[in-house]
Amino acid sequence: MDLDDTIVAVATPPGRGGIGVVRLAGQRAREIAMPMLRLKHELEPGRAVFGELIDPYCDAAERGAASQPLRPRSGPAGAAVPTTGPAGIDEVVVAYFAKPHSYTTDDIIEISAHGSPVVLRHIVELCVAAGARLAEPGEFTMRAFLNGRIDLTQAEAVRDLIESRTLYQAKIAAQQLQGALATRLQPIKQKLVELIARLEAGIDFAEDDVSIMPDAQILERIAAVHAPLGQLAASFAYGKIVHEGLTLAIVGRPNVGKSSLFNRLVERERAIVTATPGTTRDLVSETVAIGGIPVQLVDTAGIRHALDEAESIGIRKSLGALADADLVLVVLDASQPPTKEDDELLEPTKDRPRIVVENKSDLAEGRGLEATDQSVLRVSALTSDGVAQLRGEILRHIGGEAGTEAESGFLTNVRHQSLVRDSLSALDAATAGVGARVPHEMLLLDLYNALRPLDGITGTTTSDDILNLIFSTFCIGK
Repeated sequence: MDLDDTIVAVATPPGRGGIGVVRLAGQRAREIAMPMLRLKHELEPGRAVFGELIDPYCDAAERGAASQPLRPRSGPAGAAVPTTGPAGIDEVVVAYFAKPHSYTTDDIIEISAHGSPVVLRHIVELCVAAGARLAEPGEFTMRAFLNGRIDLTQAEAVRDLIESRTLYQAKIAAQQLQGALATRLQPIKQKLVELIARLEAGIDFAEDDVSIMPDAQILERIAAVHAPLGQLAASFAYGKIVHEGLTLAIVGRPNVGKSSLFNRLVERERAIVTATPGTTRDLVSETVAIGGIPVQLVDTAGIRHALDEAESIGIRKSLGALADADLVLVVLDASQPPTKEDDELLEPTKDRPRIVVENKSDLAEGRGLEATDQSVLRVSALTSDGVAQLRGEILRHIGGEAGTEAESGFLTNVRHQSLVRDSLSALDAATAGVGARVPHEMLLLDLYNALRPLDGITGTTTSDDILNLIFSTFCIGK
C-alpha cells in the first residue's frame, strides 16, 4: 500500500440520503479538489466552507461566471462537456483538515453534497481523473495507524463503533478508541520491560558489579506482571458478550406461556399466542437490548412427544436451539404441579447456564416448583409481574462477576485474547524456568516471548498479513 498516493472514497453508506460525503486524503488532496469547487470563502484548516460543485473541465476565467458559455473540452474517459449552460452541479459544504492535524495525518478534504449516488459517484470519478486512487476498505484508518495517529486497538475500536448495535456497545467501543485497553496494558508492559532490562544488565555488565537478581525477586516481578494480565484475560468472557451479544433460548413444554413471555421481553406481539397447545411449530427469534447487550431471544416449539410430523420437526429444532444457546430460559407452569416432562426438560440443562421461570404466577397460589439448588423466578406474562426481575436475572447471567467492574480496558476481541494467552503461557514457562534454575539467558527468551504478544495487541510488532486481514473487514471510506 503506497502511503504517498492520494486516495478518495464515498464515506457515507450506499443509497440515497439527505447528505453524502466524499473523503479525499493525501498530499494532492487540495490540488485535486480545488478545480471542481467554487467556494464562497478561502479554504482554511478546520473551517467548513459553502460553495458549488462545478465542471472542472473549463478554463479558470470561465469558471468565475456560471452564466458564461463553457469552452468544449474532454472530460473523464473522453466525455464531451456541454458548450453552454451553468457550470454548477450541486451545492456543497467543504471541510479541510491540514496535516498533521487530521484523521490520517495527511491533508484531508471532505466534500458534503446532496446524497444522490449519481453526484457522489461523479465527484469520485473527477478525483480519479485528476490523479487520485480509489481507497481500499479501511485504508483511511490504516493510514492513521501506520502514521502513528492511533494504535491497533484504537483502529479496531473504530470498526467496533461503526458496527455497534446498542448504545452500550458504542460506549465501550468509544472507550477503546480513546485508548482504554492500551492504557491498561502500558503499566503491565512497563514492568515486564524493566525486568528484562535488569536481567540483561546483570548478564552484559557482570564485570561492572551489576548485581544478579535473586530468584525470589525474579519470581515476585513475574507474578506482578502475571496477575494483572490474568485479570485482563478473564475479562474476555464479558467482553465477548458485549461485542457479539448472546443467544437465549426459551424452552418448555407446550402451553406454559413461552410465546407470551417472549412477546413481553420483545415488547411487541412478535410470536403467535393461542390457548391451543403446540401453536409454535418453528423457531421465532428477535434481538433485544438488555442492559445494553444484544440478546437474541429464540422462542421454541413446546417440547413433548410429537403428535404429527410438523410438530416433530419443530421439536427437533427446539432441541437444537437449546444446544446452541449461550443461556437457556426454562419456562414452567406455576398454576400446575411439576410434571415428568418438566423434570425431563430440566435435566439436560442442568450443567449449562440457565434460568428457571414459573410463568402464570397470577393463577397460582403456593403451587409449583420448590426452589432447591437454584433460584426459581415467578412471573406473569399476562400482567408483567416479575418480568423486570427476569430481565435483571438475565443481565446478571450475562455479566457475571465481571460485568460491573469491567467498565473500560477489557478484551472484546478474539485476537487480543489469543495474544494475552500466549503472553501468560510464556510467563508460566519463565516461572518454571526460575524453579529449574535455568541460566538467565534462557529465561530472557521466555520473557521476550511474553513481551512480543503484548506488542502485537497494540500493533508494535504485528505482521503485514495480520494488518491486511484486520483492515479488510472495514467499510470503504473509513
